[in-house]
Amino acid sequence: MNRTLIFATALAVSLASSTLVAQAPAAPAAAPAAAPAPVVPEAVPAKVAIIAFEEAVISTNEGQKAMADVQTKYEPKRKQLEAQNTEIENLQKQLQALPANASDEDRSKLMRDIDAKQKQLQLDGQKTSDDANNDAQTAFNTVARKVGGAAVKYAQDHGFTMLLNFPDPRTQQPNQVLWFLPTSDITEAVVNAYNVSSGVPAPAPSAPAPQRRPTTPPAAPKK
Repeated sequence: MNRTLIFATALAVSLASSTLVAQAPAAPAAAPAAAPAPVVPEAVPAKVAIIAFEEAVISTNEGQKAMADVQTKYEPKRKQLEAQNTEIENLQKQLQALPANASDEDRSKLMRDIDAKQKQLQLDGQKTSDDANNDAQTAFNTVARKVGGAAVKYAQDHGFTMLLNFPDPRTQQPNQVLWFLPTSDITEAVVNAYNVSSGVPAPAPSAPAPQRRPTTPPAAPKK
């Protein structure tokens, strides 16, 4: 699932919820309500905030813990795959070391064993990769929904009228922002605010914290 879509969905859900709460009446009306007046768009002074949303999610203490938990879960399987690969390499060495006068039956048996184990390793490796990716995506989505709400709240609390996602240019996600002032980047502020509200402690010092990508905004397009 595209993580930009996850970001948009998280923001939309959070914003819709806050809007519904704000518009909820204090008590039911005694008489039938009149038809609501049409909403007239109003121009307001714009104050735009930028966030590297995917980076924010995986930079939070909860996001780092979620990703580390997935890695820990699949560590035994990774070691098992390494052992399977080592077994195949040993069989290949045995095949190469067979003397010239070795029987065709011995040679064929080794070749069949190697082929069967290679196919099994490929199947096991693909399944492990798929399962790990699915678990990582589920973990990311869980944290992303909450960080999306925190990002909306931070933008609202600080008077921003619009919040735009600025994907890491190293990814294949489309870039929605051509230029911005570095002071409008609220990524780190949202991460810090979310860490406080989530109550999840920072990773142990042995686990290196994710490095922020350069915050230099992209150059404005030449005319």
